[in-house]
Amino acid sequence: MTIKTRYFLFIAIIHIVVIVLSFQLLKDQKIYFFLIEVGVLISLFLAYQIYQTLIQPLQFMYTGLDAIRDQDFNIKFVETGSKEMDALIRVYNEMIQNIRQERVQVEEQHYFLNKLVNASPAGIVILDYDDHITEMNPKAEAILQLNTTWKNKALTALEHPLLLEIAQLETGTSKIISLQSASQFKVEVSHFIHRGFKRKFLLFQEVSQEILAAEKRAYGKVIRMMAHEVNNSIGAINSILHSTVDYFERIDADQDIHNALNIAIDRNDSLNQFMRNFATVVRLPPPHFEPTNLKELVLKVAQLMQHQAKAMSIDFTYHFPADSITAMIDVKQMEQVLVNIIKNALEAIEHGGTVRFHLQASPAGLVIEDNGTGIAPENKDRLFTPFYSSKPTGQGVGLTLIREVLSAHQLQFALATEADGWTRFKITWSK
Repeated sequence: MTIKTRYFLFIAIIHIVVIVLSFQLLKDQKIYFFLIEVGVLISLFLAYQIYQTLIQPLQFMYTGLDAIRDQDFNIKFVETGSKEMDALIRVYNEMIQNIRQERVQVEEQHYFLNKLVNASPAGIVILDYDDHITEMNPKAEAILQLNTTWKNKALTALEHPLLLEIAQLETGTSKIISLQSASQFKVEVSHFIHRGFKRKFLLFQEVSQEILAAEKRAYGKVIRMMAHEVNNSIGAINSILHSTVDYFERIDADQDIHNALNIAIDRNDSLNQFMRNFATVVRLPPPHFEPTNLKELVLKVAQLMQHQAKAMSIDFTYHFPADSITAMIDVKQMEQVLVNIIKNALEAIEHGGTVRFHLQASPAGLVIEDNGTGIAPENKDRLFTPFYSSKPTGQGVGLTLIREVLSAHQLQFALATEADGWTRFKITWSK
């Protein structure tokens, strides 16, 4: 029962009782009866005045609450002249003014933050209380290149390698994550408070180019210095050794000494070639782009390696589309890349196996796969690390050269041994 109903009920009961009792005076005391009736009328008038004074603030409160419920903060009340009522109106108007100002401020901040998030060079992903994705800025979408709808999905449900790695991180941690494509991302997992509860958000930014440039500056300076010293020394040493060989041939010296000198010369030549291999990576020129038929390029390089593959009982198979595929590349540099990829595949197989070449038109891409021994789990995170090799006699130049050339071409690439046991090197020319 409302206050209004109870008030009217209370007033009605009192006045009905008074009127009923006043009828007892109607016969003997008519004057008192009329006076009582007049008093009842006056009382009803006063009760109405009191009702107006008491109920009007309640009606005002209901109106104000309805406005707040509807989030209409533009309604303000005019003072009525009643001291109590005007005090209430002033408090309400001041409260509404403060709410309106804070609301405008929050909306401005929210607009600014949205602009900042969308313009951020880092990928930003916001999760809900159940760690499902609610928001993702354009940079994150560009980095992840998701082909499925990500809204309200868990990180692991999207099966993106970067998100799978991030899903294992605790809140408040940061890490450099390396992917199979030699891409490296600086990742941070943090949280903010929303409605009293913690919500996660992810920050990730590709730092591959920065790290690559820093690495190249570091090893480039060292290699140039080493190559200079080695070449100068080997040139002088070989000159002396050749003179010594000629001298011993003239005097018909011991054949063992003659052989030892030739071995030393060969070893010096190998050391010189070793340094030239490193210097090639450092002095790699910018690519000279020209339209190239990828089918013809792949077949040309594969035929070059065919003799070596045949000697190892390794078959080459081709899966090419009927139409030609053209891409803008530096032919000489890309030939070096393909030679190194095929060479690694042959060495992984060792004897008796298959290397398959897949070309696709849209997007233009190449996959070279082999059924060799595969990449050991302990080595997969070190792929494309400058001059790292898992082979006992390897120099680590091949994958470093591949990374330099493909990065200079701004191509996407990845190397991994997949669940079916095949090791695949994937190159994509365009998105």
